[in-house]
Amino acid sequence: MKTIRLTTAQALVKFLVAQKIVIDGRQEQLFPGVLAIFGHGNVTSLGVALDENRNKIKTYRGQNEQGMALAAVGFAKAKRRQQIMVATSSIGPGALNMVTAAGVAYVDRLPVLFLAGDTFVHRIPDPVLQQAETFSDPSITVNDAFKPVVRYWDRIVAPEQLLQSLPHAVSTMLDPATCGPAFIGLPQDVQAESFDFPEVFFDEVVHTILRPRADASELERAIKTLKQAKRPLIICGGGVHYSLAEKQLAEFATKHNIPVVETVAGKASLLASHQLNAGPVGVTGCESANTLAAQADVVLALGTRLQDFTTGSWTIFSNEQTKFIGVNTARFDAVKHRSLPVVADVSVTLEEMTAALANWRADDSWSKLAQSEAGKYHSYIDGIAKKDSKKLATYAQVVGVADRLAQAGDYALTAAGGFPGELNNGWRAKSIDSFDCEYGFSCMGYELSGAWGAKMAMPSREVISFVGDGSYMMMNSDIYSSVLYGHKLIVIVCDNGGYAVINRLQVNQGGVPFNNQIADCGVQNLVYVDFAKHAESMGAIAETVGSIDDLEAAFIRARKSDRTHVIVIKTSSNDWTEGGSFWEVGVPTTSHRKEVLKAGDEMREGKKKQRIGW
Repeated sequence: MKTIRLTTAQALVKFLVAQKIVIDGRQEQLFPGVLAIFGHGNVTSLGVALDENRNKIKTYRGQNEQGMALAAVGFAKAKRRQQIMVATSSIGPGALNMVTAAGVAYVDRLPVLFLAGDTFVHRIPDPVLQQAETFSDPSITVNDAFKPVVRYWDRIVAPEQLLQSLPHAVSTMLDPATCGPAFIGLPQDVQAESFDFPEVFFDEVVHTILRPRADASELERAIKTLKQAKRPLIICGGGVHYSLAEKQLAEFATKHNIPVVETVAGKASLLASHQLNAGPVGVTGCESANTLAAQADVVLALGTRLQDFTTGSWTIFSNEQTKFIGVNTARFDAVKHRSLPVVADVSVTLEEMTAALANWRADDSWSKLAQSEAGKYHSYIDGIAKKDSKKLATYAQVVGVADRLAQAGDYALTAAGGFPGELNNGWRAKSIDSFDCEYGFSCMGYELSGAWGAKMAMPSREVISFVGDGSYMMMNSDIYSSVLYGHKLIVIVCDNGGYAVINRLQVNQGGVPFNNQIADCGVQNLVYVDFAKHAESMGAIAETVGSIDDLEAAFIRARKSDRTHVIVIKTSSNDWTEGGSFWEVGVPTTSHRKEVLKAGDEMREGKKKQRIGW
């Protein structure tokens, strides 16, 4: 057997370069780039190996380990899990900074390969710089913190372990049933060790995404259930995007006359203008979609994990007899809430279902109700998005500007705070796969870092990031990253003086404004940030506007800009889009405030509507 002598780090990089994937008939790199912040734990070996391969795999320098890893998540989402970015840090704080991003990727079922430096296997110099010692177990390092938030975890203590570890990591990330992040720890001494690797290990491998078919009995039961439905409803989740099933969804819904509602992750699976698109469902959804959910007798749940924001903490399905069919590559998700499981790829399953259903169609009265309800939803959104120069701008009006002026290829992105609800309602998709809201982990700071990653993935598309002032303050350094690498973004910053959405929750549940709005934080000097000047200092074009009319003009200018363009506008902290549903949170059962006790009574009353059962 022919061998080649390489260090662990060199072999790892050489293996990554050899992995390919077919996308739209073209062969592409499975790992097109590495996001890296070097330190003593990864620069001397992995850094050297990446430098030696700089023409084969691109290395980007991040500004913060969490931010660069969130960029890798945003990239994976935009690529619909068909390509994977690598995120690498040194040991200690750098590695721990990436754990939050790993949690995002884990919850959102997105592939990222995390590589972190580690302590020395031989332990002679222990404790080394940035080592956190565990008194009872010297084998534990901070990298063990990744274990709860990755799908695959390994620490390489001998170079030859790569021969098994790397293929397992790749297969885990590419399998739609187990897709999520993988972590490999790289002790500093092992990174530098050499081994005679078999040359065949570095042969080019061309991967394809698996499309598992359903078990015949599961599919038969699902078809039988659908045929008995009088008021069927499709809930499409992120799995529709990852299965590339948008075309099949539109054809299936149209042929069988079934209304469609979208989760946050599944938004833009169907054009907003499609006659059967009844809008977003759940807590951040619209009253129209939730009305249909309450009346549905069979729910076809496509690629969704039925999170509480989708189900209104399981209150919007008020018909106790409603049956669920869970189509998902992961059985864990397919069986939730007594669903009839169809463990399979969404795209393949829709094709098989439509063949089995033949000419069966839901009654026209049901689809006409859906169209009527969707019309109410669009009228409501149009109404709240109207300009009103006499009042402070609202989030709905800001989103309305982008909704009116956006072109078909534009990609809207946000995460935590007020924008998930506002965009989920107000951004009406003009093209498929034009929306990313990180609302599985609801990670503040994703808005800018994720947008940078999305732009890497889609350099020809306009990526519009919507961010509140609170999230901006949490993580903003990737504005600088986007400028450095020429990844132009349009960033809209809504400044409402702090964490306004959490303040809303606090007050609505009987509390008083406390420690959320900056003015309520007991500060000594009430100073507000000039976000435009801050963004400008990082090389972006930036401006502050005073009205919705000014925002429209600025948005047009931003589209013409040749680099990241940040637009700041002050917005109301009290005006929000309504139409969602019940959401269960913990309200104190004992309090000196009658408002809290009243809120607790209302919460317990709302819980009476919950669909109970696993």
